[in-house]
Amino acid sequence: MSGAVSGIHMRNRVGPALRERLRESADLAEVSGEPDRDLLKELRASGLLAAAVPREFGGAGSDPAEVNAIVEELATLNPSMAIIAFQHFAVSARVAEWGTRRQRETLLPRLADGGCLAASAWSETGAGAAKRHLGSTGTRRADGSWVLNGAKSFTTGASVADVYLVLVQSEEPEEGAEGVYGGSGQTFFLVGSDNPGIVPDLSLDLVGMRGSATGFVSLSECVVQDADRLGEEGRAPEIIAGVRESGATLGAVAVGAAQSAFDLALQHLRRRGLLDKPQVRHRVTELATRLEAARAIVERAGARTAPDPGLTTLHSKLHSSAAAEEICLDVARMLGSAGYTTGARLNRILADTRAVALMGPTNDVCRELVAVSWPS
Repeated sequence: MSGAVSGIHMRNRVGPALRERLRESADLAEVSGEPDRDLLKELRASGLLAAAVPREFGGAGSDPAEVNAIVEELATLNPSMAIIAFQHFAVSARVAEWGTRRQRETLLPRLADGGCLAASAWSETGAGAAKRHLGSTGTRRADGSWVLNGAKSFTTGASVADVYLVLVQSEEPEEGAEGVYGGSGQTFFLVGSDNPGIVPDLSLDLVGMRGSATGFVSLSECVVQDADRLGEEGRAPEIIAGVRESGATLGAVAVGAAQSAFDLALQHLRRRGLLDKPQVRHRVTELATRLEAARAIVERAGARTAPDPGLTTLHSKLHSSAAAEEICLDVARMLGSAGYTTGARLNRILADTRAVALMGPTNDVCRELVAVSWPS
């Protein structure tokens, strides 16, 4: 595709036409609950999806701070598309870090130019937020191939992704093995959407992120080759643990959504002439300060300058998601009855913001991951 970008500074790369399409699509998806496939084509062709792919494989080679900035900009316009892009970036980074030479050479250029959209299929009913008790299984056959069976839930990008990073239980967990996120004996596989054994289902009706194509993915006698395995057999938790070390954070989605809510507040107050009142200006300044604090910790996570970058990434999600929801609620109070209609954009933004705390690792899991880092 012509969207490939290499060696270009990616910040503020969303052009005026795409910005308008992103904003309009977010409002339409609130009603339809459907992903905008035409907009996804434009996003694929924009070059933005190249961010997390190294330059040697046709990508932009952007650092985590740049990836976070792109996600934040997208989320300001359309949080659903931002989370689809975030998942694509996450899979791209995992392939770049853990993939075999063949996987990187064949998959990364397509992830960079938008020819291949990636999604993560980790969650499932019954496994809990920590994903320690998976029902999905991977069984090795005599010829070395694998058969995957099970069902995944809350998969962002279901039905629109071209490749899924699927987490399965490939061997019995170690006796007494403990972990906060992920469990022993788990393995990742890269499964193409053209595999007849993988079937997406968009019947999941969400309150927020309604254009994110978040749904179910079933695995039924899904045959994959050992060459499709990402990382070592049974060592998925190591890959999972490395995700937070990258500095890419879902806090960027929360900050983008909060910025959108803040902009709505300013527009409303200007129209009403209320910014002339000192008490109103001071109240809005408090919101702006909270927003900047959330943005600052996201930027610190992306810069990876903290003594423990992984902990900062966790803190960035916890703080930003909570701050964003509080900002949206304060804006709702400012708008009063003007924001209490079904068509008010703020209600969509608030619902989208609330979803960030529920995305993996959920905020409760983040808290546990932080707590276990303290010396006993």
